[in-house]
Amino acid sequence: MTATAQLDTTPLTEPVDRAKVRAFTAELRAKGTLRGRALSIIVLVIIGLAALFIIGPVFVSIALSIGEERSGNGFAVIPVLVVLAIIGVVATAIVRGLGGAAVRRYRFDRFARANGMTWHPGYMDPELPGMIFGLGRDRETHDLMRRPSPRFFEVANFTYETGSGKNKQTHRWGYAALRLDTPLPHIVLDAVGNNGLFGGSNLPVTFGRNQRLSLEGDFDKHFALYCPEGYERDALYLFTPDVMARFVDNAAALDVEIIDDWLFLYSRRDLSTLDPATWQWLFTTAAALDDKLAQWARWRDERLTAAPTAGAAASGLPAQPSALLTPPPVGVAKGGRRLRRGFSWVTVVFAVAIGGWWLLSIVFDLLGS
Repeated sequence: MTATAQLDTTPLTEPVDRAKVRAFTAELRAKGTLRGRALSIIVLVIIGLAALFIIGPVFVSIALSIGEERSGNGFAVIPVLVVLAIIGVVATAIVRGLGGAAVRRYRFDRFARANGMTWHPGYMDPELPGMIFGLGRDRETHDLMRRPSPRFFEVANFTYETGSGKNKQTHRWGYAALRLDTPLPHIVLDAVGNNGLFGGSNLPVTFGRNQRLSLEGDFDKHFALYCPEGYERDALYLFTPDVMARFVDNAAALDVEIIDDWLFLYSRRDLSTLDPATWQWLFTTAAALDDKLAQWARWRDERLTAAPTAGAAASGLPAQPSALLTPPPVGVAKGGRRLRRGFSWVTVVFAVAIGGWWLLSIVFDLLGS
């Protein structure tokens, strides 16, 4: 993992050549990289043109009418100028918005190249096993950074939508992902520091409380650890005191999920950003955790059936001594691959309160009639 002292963040903030930005945007379009975002850009341009050439003249005519009624033709120019100024502000905002997005892409690409990474504007429906990636619809990553070695490291922003109409909601997350050396049991660290006002979890899903495992020291003050039932000893093997210290010191502001051969760090704010301090923090955190992940590679799930050695099978003797058994294969038994989902008491209370209020309003309406 790149040390933060070697991380070059100057491309994120240094002045850019507009001609190079335009050339880079043209290159992306030629490759089809921006194809998925072309529709949103076209819609934005259409709205801008409508504001300039359709809505604008309507407001101008209204302004002229108001000016004539109030002060005569001589003063009609004042409301007209106000309307034209508003249209100018809208047009400027559209141009700057499109230009700002292009500069952002260019900065990200230069930053990635300077630090041995690759940048991509994003993908629809990423094939990742983490809890946030299977929720809602219109799932999409944004500003995805990848570093393939020495350990695969990925940082991106992620959005998905739920509801419809007035209840439509866009959920935004930032995540960082490290690829592990071997599949591990499904373990979640729910950070205490980013929970809600009433102690409600910041996570988008809830896990059964009978899967909660308390660890020694001050770890429980920073994280609530969930592991599958029966995998408590395995969690203790993975989260030794030195490993717990790394998570507390470096990742206490983030929710953590270990699933299959991935480790995800989640945040409710963008992590792929033009802020150099955020990248310094992310690389420091990743390097600190990576230093301890190698010891997890030795973990094996004893629940997986161990096969007798070839010598034992040839002898015809019963394979009783453990010395005659091969070590468990790489992988996780079915019971440890996924945590069981639970439900939130806060959600239940709110649902009951809303239902009670609805019933009371019906009763009052009936009594009033």
